[in-house]
Amino acid sequence: MIRLLFALMFIATTASAQDRRPSHCIAVADAAPGMEYLHKASWNAPLPDDYTVRLHYIAHASFLLHTPGGLNAITDFTGFFGNTEMVPDVVTMNHAHDTHWTPFPDPAIPHVLQGWGEEFGAGIEHYLDLGEMVVRNVSTDIRSGRGLEIKGNSIFVFEVGGLCIGHLGHLHHEPDDMQYAALGRLDVVMAPVDGGFTMSQDAMIRVLQRLKSSVIIPMHWFSDFGLERFVAGMQEQFDIQRPGGSSIEISLATLPRRPTVVILRPSWLRDEE
Repeated sequence: MIRLLFALMFIATTASAQDRRPSHCIAVADAAPGMEYLHKASWNAPLPDDYTVRLHYIAHASFLLHTPGGLNAITDFTGFFGNTEMVPDVVTMNHAHDTHWTPFPDPAIPHVLQGWGEEFGAGIEHYLDLGEMVVRNVSTDIRSGRGLEIKGNSIFVFEVGGLCIGHLGHLHHEPDDMQYAALGRLDVVMAPVDGGFTMSQDAMIRVLQRLKSSVIIPMHWFSDFGLERFVAGMQEQFDIQRPGGSSIEISLATLPRRPTVVILRPSWLRDEE
């Protein structure tokens, strides 16, 4: 019986690994023909190949990650993400403000990952293997009404299609060496650039320079003025692209040769009519 159990576990693990293109967060772009952007296409339109991921900027710090196999993950989930009947497979949350989490997530959502522990300062560890995608986190500290909460925020990392995609959450400080090591090389990173509620823009730029991600998507900005101030601080070392839409399709083969800031405009999800 025990041998049978181990055999079944081995088969399940092997099948899971075969469903996902391995990623060690150190991906290097091949010849890059350029990223593709979506303007009027549905968020759930078919993706061109098995290694392409769609990122859709929903609002504030919420993004949808849509995989070729049909998995849907939403970051900094607040409970509402548009006029759609879609139920996400996994949502992540950080409890900085009510624009980053909800105490009442839909019970139909299979996996709800909060970025903090049940006890103040305890932190939490996630490693969720969905076959096509792995979701893990790296804890960071956060300011709160009770002072500094150790491990009260999480940077969530999504490994899918050979890519490492990171969401910095409500990051309040520059990561230390151990946290950078735990993150690894993020090919794509969603970064809060408000310059005050999270951290200063100068500090955030230092974080992004150290991460050396191929694609940086600004989030958590409250005005175009604040966004453009961040862009001005990035444009010397990073290319700037303004596709004008809310979604980007990206794969290892389409990562830009030079680190690039891609500015998306948020929009709620909606089903095709």
